[in-house]
Amino acid sequence: MVATQWKDFRSKSWFIHHTASLARHFIKHFPRTLPLSQSRVPRDQTIVSLSHFRPNTWSRGLPPLNLSLIFRIFLLGVIGLTAQLCGYKGLKYTSPTLASALSNLIPAFTFILAIIFRMEKVALRSPSTMAKILGSLVSISGALIVVLYKGPIILSTSSPQPSPTTDSPMDSTSQTNWVLGGSLLAIEFLLVPIWYIVQTNIMKQYPAEFIVVFLYNLTGTLISTPICLLLEANLSSWKINCDITLIAIIYSGFFSTGLSSLVHTWGLHLKGPVYISIFKPLSIVVAAALSVIFLGDALYFGTVVGAVILSFGFYAVLWGKAKEEELTVVDFDDIRPPSNTKSPLLQSYKVKDEDNQNI
Repeated sequence: MVATQWKDFRSKSWFIHHTASLARHFIKHFPRTLPLSQSRVPRDQTIVSLSHFRPNTWSRGLPPLNLSLIFRIFLLGVIGLTAQLCGYKGLKYTSPTLASALSNLIPAFTFILAIIFRMEKVALRSPSTMAKILGSLVSISGALIVVLYKGPIILSTSSPQPSPTTDSPMDSTSQTNWVLGGSLLAIEFLLVPIWYIVQTNIMKQYPAEFIVVFLYNLTGTLISTPICLLLEANLSSWKINCDITLIAIIYSGFFSTGLSSLVHTWGLHLKGPVYISIFKPLSIVVAAALSVIFLGDALYFGTVVGAVILSFGFYAVLWGKAKEEELTVVDFDDIRPPSNTKSPLLQSYKVKDEDNQNI
């Protein structure tokens, strides 16, 4: 059953993850250009997600929720909402380049927290552990190259425009805002690994993705509504026009908050936090590629080089995780009591299955 779920996860999650990456890439930028307050974006996203992901038939046959699980889901909502607000406010005071660069800290923070909470095995002499560590470092390096180095233009659909100069010194106010924004972004990318750890712990005790995601979005909506009212007292800013603003909110709420949260929860349940976090640097390359295709951005040499380096590190981590699972299966087979029959192992399982079907 788990193997079938994992095959479905590999085949279907790529489309969802890449689409959600475009939603995040777009939603991180549209508050700067559209008449929409950044404080209300998380609330609108959770409301849209709640309207599409309701646990009606998925709640059958599940154990009842206890106070401990409800508290953890509430904590999950607080962590997620705080991370989103810190991200939007931090981006307001800094730049998308700094946000993309700091987001590469997520795999490192996740790996450290997974070791602390004993969700990840570490054996420095093991090839699988070395592959995961080195692969994480290589993938982070590749993502940094994509963000910090452009190089010559390889493909461009429009005439290049002169970029604004950055050599002019910052005044004291701009420098203070830059430090404040960078601190908020660092807090966001520290809260995301904590969100992964808490979510993984919840899924071990209550393996119901739709229920957990619904309660998570419900918690985020209940908490974000009064916060948005305090941060944005001007009622005119709450008006939504039937234009690109409405489309952006619905799209980001459905894909980025809804489907992406569901895929992340499913992946955390099946593969753990470290495996999911390694996709974060890859999403930078995906967002850059989708920007070239759909938004008409230029394709730079640094993007291609960084993507190649990142892919090597990404597949090194995948190889390390696969090798670790193979060793776990071998260890489990070693402690299995010997069979009394002389038939091969696979054949004995086949006979067992046939007997169960006859019964």
